[in-house]
Amino acid sequence: MSNKEIYVTSNGLEKKKNELDHLINVRRPEVINALKEARALGDLSENAEYDAARNDQAVVENRIKELEMLIENAIVIDDVSTDKVTIGTNVKIEYVDDGEIETYSIVGSTEADPFENKISNESPIAQAILGLKVGNIASVESPNGKYDVKIIEIF
Repeated sequence: MSNKEIYVTSNGLEKKKNELDHLINVRRPEVINALKEARALGDLSENAEYDAARNDQAVVENRIKELEMLIENAIVIDDVSTDKVTIGTNVKIEYVDDGEIETYSIVGSTEADPFENKISNESPIAQAILGLKVGNIASVESPNGKYDVKIIEIF
């Protein structure tokens, strides 16, 4: 894995630390126990429980490594200004073509959740509006074509 800088809010970092703690102190022991129980069943060559436990172990260990890397390379973004759009700000934008208004939180890629209107700083909209101020209009290049958005509020 790369040592890429990973932007997270303090709340997002805390969630990742809690997930890591849970994996290390709860899931890993559960998987180890499942492996022991599956081994006790005998022949490992045709033991579905053992195969499933080994797969679970691989998933848990990979996620632990991923979280450790993320936490090690995390850059916490809590000192956010409301005079321009930055990672960590909430922004209300108007789609110029149809007048539709949306509010988004600009977050690091690991916290992005479109269902909660949390968009990655790497998304086309965020890339277009980062660094802009209220009243600015940005042109967004997306896979579906180009469109303009106006920044209404930053909070």
